[in-house]
Amino acid sequence: MVTIKAWLFVAIGVVTVFYLWTWFSLTRRRQSSGPTMPRPLDLGIGFVTNFFDTLGVGSFATTTSMYKLLKRVRDEDIPGTLNVGHTIPVIAQAFIYIAIVEVDMATLISLIAASVLGMWLGAGVVARLPRRAIQIGMGVALLVAAALTLMTIYNKQAGGGEALGLTGASLGIGIVGSFVLGSLLALGIGSYGPCLIMISLLGMNPIAAFPIMMGSAAFMMPTGSTRFIVKERYNLRAALGLALGGIPAVLLAAYIVRSLNLYYVRWLVVVVVVYTALSLLRAAWVERRIISVQEAEA
Repeated sequence: MVTIKAWLFVAIGVVTVFYLWTWFSLTRRRQSSGPTMPRPLDLGIGFVTNFFDTLGVGSFATTTSMYKLLKRVRDEDIPGTLNVGHTIPVIAQAFIYIAIVEVDMATLISLIAASVLGMWLGAGVVARLPRRAIQIGMGVALLVAAALTLMTIYNKQAGGGEALGLTGASLGIGIVGSFVLGSLLALGIGSYGPCLIMISLLGMNPIAAFPIMMGSAAFMMPTGSTRFIVKERYNLRAALGLALGGIPAVLLAAYIVRSLNLYYVRWLVVVVVVYTALSLLRAAWVERRIISVQEAEA
Protein backbone atom coordinates (compact mmCIF):
# COMPACT_ATOMS: atom_id res chain seq x y z
CA MET A 1 0.00 0.00 0.00
CA VAL A 2 1.35 3.39 -1.01
CA THR A 3 1.66 5.71 2.00
CA ILE A 4 0.97 9.44 2.15
CA LYS A 5 4.68 10.05 2.65
CA ALA A 6 5.42 8.10 -0.53
CA TRP A 7 2.95 10.24 -2.51
CA LEU A 8 4.60 13.36 -1.07
CA PHE A 9 7.98 12.10 -2.27
CA VAL A 10 6.49 11.45 -5.71
CA ALA A 11 5.11 14.99 -5.86
CA ILE A 12 8.44 16.50 -4.88
CA GLY A 13 10.16 14.23 -7.39
CA VAL A 14 7.89 15.42 -10.20
CA VAL A 15 8.58 19.04 -9.30
CA THR A 16 12.33 18.32 -9.22
CA VAL A 17 12.38 16.61 -12.63
CA PHE A 18 10.36 19.43 -14.19
CA TYR A 19 12.68 22.04 -12.69
CA LEU A 20 15.89 20.29 -13.80
CA TRP A 21 14.50 19.72 -17.29
CA THR A 22 13.53 23.39 -17.57
CA TRP A 23 16.89 24.59 -16.31
CA PHE A 24 18.88 22.26 -18.58
CA SER A 25 16.85 22.86 -21.72
CA LEU A 26 16.81 26.65 -21.35
CA THR A 27 20.54 26.96 -20.55
CA ARG A 28 21.88 24.74 -23.35
CA ARG A 29 21.83 27.70 -25.70
CA ARG A 30 23.98 29.73 -23.29
CA GLN A 31 26.91 27.31 -23.40
CA SER A 32 28.42 29.06 -26.42
CA SER A 33 28.36 32.44 -24.70
CA GLY A 34 31.14 31.59 -22.22
CA PRO A 35 32.28 29.15 -19.53
CA THR A 36 29.54 27.55 -17.48
CA MET A 37 31.41 25.41 -14.94
CA PRO A 38 31.43 26.94 -11.45
CA ARG A 39 34.65 28.21 -9.91
CA PRO A 40 36.02 26.74 -6.65
CA LEU A 41 34.84 29.95 -4.97
CA ASP A 42 31.28 29.32 -6.20
CA LEU A 43 31.35 25.77 -4.84
CA GLY A 44 32.69 27.03 -1.51
CA ILE A 45 29.93 29.61 -1.19
CA GLY A 46 27.38 26.93 -2.04
CA PHE A 47 28.74 24.61 0.63
CA VAL A 48 28.90 27.18 3.43
CA THR A 49 25.54 28.82 2.80
CA ASN A 50 23.61 25.58 2.33
CA PHE A 51 25.22 24.06 5.40
CA PHE A 52 23.76 26.82 7.56
CA ASP A 53 20.53 26.79 5.57
CA THR A 54 20.05 23.13 6.49
CA LEU A 55 20.45 24.13 10.16
CA GLY A 56 17.56 26.57 9.70
CA VAL A 57 19.56 29.80 9.48
CA GLY A 58 18.52 30.44 5.89
CA SER A 59 20.74 30.93 2.86
CA PHE A 60 19.61 34.07 1.08
CA ALA A 61 21.05 36.64 3.50
CA THR A 62 24.37 34.83 3.90
CA THR A 63 24.78 34.27 0.16
CA THR A 64 23.91 37.87 -0.65
CA SER A 65 26.47 39.09 1.88
CA MET A 66 29.19 36.92 0.33
CA TYR A 67 28.34 38.02 -3.20
CA LYS A 68 28.42 41.67 -2.19
CA LEU A 69 31.68 41.30 -0.23
CA LEU A 70 33.45 39.34 -2.96
CA LYS A 71 31.78 41.26 -5.83
CA ARG A 72 31.02 37.90 -7.43
CA VAL A 73 27.55 38.57 -8.89
CA ARG A 74 26.02 41.78 -10.22
CA ASP A 75 23.38 43.23 -7.92
CA GLU A 76 20.62 42.88 -10.50
CA ASP A 77 21.42 39.15 -10.91
CA ILE A 78 21.63 38.28 -7.20
CA PRO A 79 17.89 37.49 -6.64
CA GLY A 80 17.77 35.13 -9.61
CA THR A 81 21.07 33.47 -8.71
CA LEU A 82 19.86 32.84 -5.15
CA ASN A 83 16.59 31.27 -6.25
CA VAL A 84 17.99 29.19 -9.11
CA GLY A 85 21.07 27.98 -7.25
CA HIS A 86 19.51 27.16 -3.90
CA THR A 87 16.47 25.31 -5.27
CA ILE A 88 18.13 21.90 -5.67
CA PRO A 89 19.77 21.91 -2.19
CA VAL A 90 16.42 22.91 -0.67
CA ILE A 91 14.69 20.04 -2.46
CA ALA A 92 17.41 17.70 -1.14
CA GLN A 93 16.72 19.03 2.36
CA ALA A 94 13.02 18.29 1.90
CA PHE A 95 13.68 14.68 0.86
CA ILE A 96 16.11 14.10 3.74
CA TYR A 97 14.11 15.71 6.53
CA ILE A 98 10.78 14.21 5.51
CA ALA A 99 12.50 10.82 5.45
CA ILE A 100 14.45 11.01 8.74
CA VAL A 101 12.23 13.20 10.96
CA GLU A 102 9.08 11.57 12.24
CA VAL A 103 6.18 14.00 11.88
CA ASP A 104 2.43 13.41 11.82
CA MET A 105 1.69 13.31 8.09
CA ALA A 106 -1.66 15.09 8.41
CA THR A 107 0.11 17.98 10.17
CA LEU A 108 2.96 18.00 7.66
CA ILE A 109 0.71 18.00 4.58
CA SER A 110 -1.65 20.61 6.08
CA LEU A 111 1.13 23.08 6.96
CA ILE A 112 2.95 22.62 3.65
CA ALA A 113 -0.31 23.12 1.72
CA ALA A 114 -1.17 26.21 3.77
CA SER A 115 2.26 27.71 3.14
CA VAL A 116 2.08 27.11 -0.62
CA LEU A 117 -1.49 28.43 -0.73
CA GLY A 118 -0.38 31.50 1.19
CA MET A 119 2.34 32.13 -1.36
CA TRP A 120 -0.17 32.09 -4.21
CA LEU A 121 -3.30 33.61 -2.71
CA GLY A 122 -2.04 35.70 0.16
CA ALA A 123 0.86 37.35 -1.62
CA GLY A 124 -1.36 39.96 -3.24
CA VAL A 125 -2.86 40.97 0.09
CA VAL A 126 0.37 41.02 2.06
CA ALA A 127 2.21 42.84 -0.72
CA ARG A 128 -0.06 45.85 -0.12
CA LEU A 129 1.07 46.15 3.49
CA PRO A 130 4.01 48.42 4.37
CA ARG A 131 7.10 46.25 4.03
CA ARG A 132 9.06 48.16 6.65
CA ALA A 133 6.28 47.92 9.24
CA ILE A 134 6.10 44.15 8.75
CA GLN A 135 9.89 43.85 9.11
CA ILE A 136 9.90 45.80 12.37
CA GLY A 137 6.87 43.99 13.77
CA MET A 138 8.23 40.55 12.96
CA GLY A 139 11.71 41.46 14.19
CA VAL A 140 10.41 42.56 17.60
CA ALA A 141 8.03 39.60 17.84
CA LEU A 142 10.83 37.14 17.09
CA LEU A 143 13.06 38.67 19.77
CA VAL A 144 10.24 38.21 22.29
CA ALA A 145 9.75 34.64 21.10
CA ALA A 146 13.48 33.98 21.49
CA ALA A 147 13.26 35.23 25.07
CA LEU A 148 10.36 32.85 25.72
CA THR A 149 12.40 29.98 24.32
CA LEU A 150 15.30 30.90 26.61
CA MET A 151 12.93 30.80 29.56
CA THR A 152 11.86 27.35 28.43
CA ILE A 153 15.49 26.20 28.26
CA TYR A 154 16.11 27.33 31.83
CA ASN A 155 12.79 25.86 33.02
CA LYS A 156 11.45 29.26 34.02
CA GLN A 157 8.31 28.85 31.96
CA ALA A 158 6.50 25.88 30.52
CA GLY A 159 6.77 25.86 26.78
CA GLY A 160 7.80 23.84 23.78
CA GLY A 161 7.41 20.12 23.82
CA GLU A 162 8.17 16.91 22.02
CA ALA A 163 4.91 16.41 20.11
CA LEU A 164 5.25 15.38 16.47
CA GLY A 165 1.82 16.57 15.34
CA LEU A 166 -0.95 19.09 15.93
CA THR A 167 -4.66 18.60 16.48
CA GLY A 168 -7.73 20.74 17.03
CA ALA A 169 -7.16 24.43 17.69
CA SER A 170 -3.37 24.05 17.60
CA LEU A 171 -3.56 22.62 14.10
CA GLY A 172 -5.82 25.49 13.04
CA ILE A 173 -3.36 28.04 14.41
CA GLY A 174 -0.52 26.25 12.65
CA ILE A 175 -2.37 26.30 9.32
CA VAL A 176 -3.15 30.01 9.61
CA GLY A 177 0.42 30.74 10.67
CA SER A 178 1.86 28.78 7.76
CA PHE A 179 -0.47 30.60 5.35
CA VAL A 180 0.79 33.95 6.65
CA LEU A 181 4.45 32.88 6.49
CA GLY A 182 3.96 31.73 2.91
CA SER A 183 2.41 35.08 2.08
CA LEU A 184 5.34 36.98 3.57
CA LEU A 185 7.68 35.38 1.06
CA ALA A 186 6.20 37.81 -1.47
CA LEU A 187 7.92 40.56 0.49
CA GLY A 188 11.21 38.71 0.59
CA ILE A 189 10.84 37.85 4.27
CA GLY A 190 12.16 34.37 5.00
CA SER A 191 9.98 31.95 6.93
CA TYR A 192 12.58 29.65 8.50
CA GLY A 193 13.02 31.52 11.78
CA PRO A 194 9.31 32.31 12.26
CA CYS A 195 8.37 28.71 11.40
CA LEU A 196 10.82 27.35 13.95
CA ILE A 197 9.41 29.49 16.72
CA MET A 198 5.78 28.87 15.71
CA ILE A 199 6.29 25.11 15.87
CA SER A 200 8.02 25.39 19.24
CA LEU A 201 5.35 27.60 20.79
CA LEU A 202 2.62 25.22 19.58
CA GLY A 203 4.22 22.50 21.67
CA MET A 204 5.90 20.50 18.93
CA ASN A 205 9.46 19.26 18.90
CA PRO A 206 11.47 22.01 17.11
CA ILE A 207 13.05 19.37 14.87
CA ALA A 208 9.59 18.84 13.36
CA ALA A 209 9.86 22.31 11.83
CA PHE A 210 12.59 21.20 9.43
CA PRO A 211 10.52 18.91 7.15
CA ILE A 212 7.73 21.51 7.25
CA MET A 213 10.05 24.36 6.25
CA MET A 214 11.95 22.45 3.59
CA GLY A 215 8.86 20.70 2.25
CA SER A 216 7.12 24.02 1.70
CA ALA A 217 10.17 25.54 0.02
CA ALA A 218 10.55 22.50 -2.25
CA PHE A 219 7.21 23.34 -3.88
CA MET A 220 7.53 27.14 -3.89
CA MET A 221 11.11 27.74 -4.99
CA PRO A 222 11.11 25.87 -8.36
CA THR A 223 8.23 27.99 -9.64
CA GLY A 224 9.88 31.28 -8.78
CA SER A 225 13.28 30.11 -10.01
CA THR A 226 11.91 29.09 -13.40
CA ARG A 227 10.92 32.70 -14.06
CA PHE A 228 14.53 33.85 -13.58
CA ILE A 229 15.80 31.06 -15.82
CA VAL A 230 13.39 31.99 -18.62
CA LYS A 231 14.44 35.65 -18.44
CA GLU A 232 18.14 34.74 -17.98
CA ARG A 233 18.34 37.09 -15.02
CA TYR A 234 20.91 35.16 -13.01
CA ASN A 235 24.60 34.15 -13.00
CA LEU A 236 24.79 30.60 -14.33
CA ARG A 237 28.25 29.70 -12.98
CA ALA A 238 27.47 31.06 -9.52
CA ALA A 239 24.09 29.30 -9.44
CA LEU A 240 25.69 25.98 -10.41
CA GLY A 241 28.19 26.52 -7.61
CA LEU A 242 25.37 26.93 -5.11
CA ALA A 243 23.64 23.79 -6.38
CA LEU A 244 26.68 21.50 -6.65
CA GLY A 245 28.44 22.79 -3.54
CA GLY A 246 25.22 22.69 -1.55
CA ILE A 247 24.40 18.98 -1.88
CA PRO A 248 27.25 17.60 0.31
CA ALA A 249 26.68 20.43 2.79
CA VAL A 250 23.03 19.45 3.12
CA LEU A 251 23.96 15.82 3.83
CA LEU A 252 26.48 16.82 6.50
CA ALA A 253 24.25 19.37 8.24
CA ALA A 254 21.21 17.09 8.21
CA TYR A 255 23.21 14.44 10.05
CA ILE A 256 24.20 17.01 12.70
CA VAL A 257 20.60 18.17 13.22
CA ARG A 258 19.37 14.60 13.48
CA SER A 259 21.92 13.80 16.17
CA LEU A 260 21.15 16.82 18.37
CA ASN A 261 19.02 16.34 21.46
CA LEU A 262 16.11 18.65 22.23
CA TYR A 263 18.15 20.88 24.56
CA TYR A 264 20.63 21.82 21.83
CA VAL A 265 17.88 22.10 19.22
CA ARG A 266 16.19 24.73 21.40
CA TRP A 267 19.45 26.64 21.60
CA LEU A 268 19.68 26.39 17.82
CA VAL A 269 16.18 27.85 17.61
CA VAL A 270 17.23 30.80 19.78
CA VAL A 271 20.28 31.52 17.61
CA VAL A 272 18.32 31.23 14.36
CA VAL A 273 15.43 33.38 15.59
CA VAL A 274 17.66 36.13 16.98
CA TYR A 275 19.64 36.16 13.74
CA THR A 276 16.43 36.41 11.72
CA ALA A 277 15.03 39.14 13.97
CA LEU A 278 18.17 41.27 13.74
CA SER A 279 18.27 40.76 9.96
CA LEU A 280 14.67 42.02 9.66
CA LEU A 281 15.32 45.03 11.88
CA ARG A 282 18.49 45.86 9.98
CA ALA A 283 16.63 45.60 6.66
CA ALA A 284 13.95 47.96 8.01
CA TRP A 285 16.63 50.44 9.10
CA VAL A 286 18.37 50.30 5.72
CA GLU A 287 15.04 50.74 3.93
CA ARG A 288 14.25 53.77 6.06
CA ARG A 289 17.59 55.35 5.12
CA ILE A 290 16.87 54.76 1.44
CA ILE A 291 13.45 56.37 1.77
CA SER A 292 15.00 59.36 3.59
CA VAL A 293 17.57 59.84 0.82
CA GLN A 294 14.88 59.63 -1.86
CA GLU A 295 12.73 62.16 -0.01
CA ALA A 296 15.70 64.50 0.34
CA GLU A 297 16.51 64.25 -3.36
CA ALA A 298 12.86 64.90 -4.26
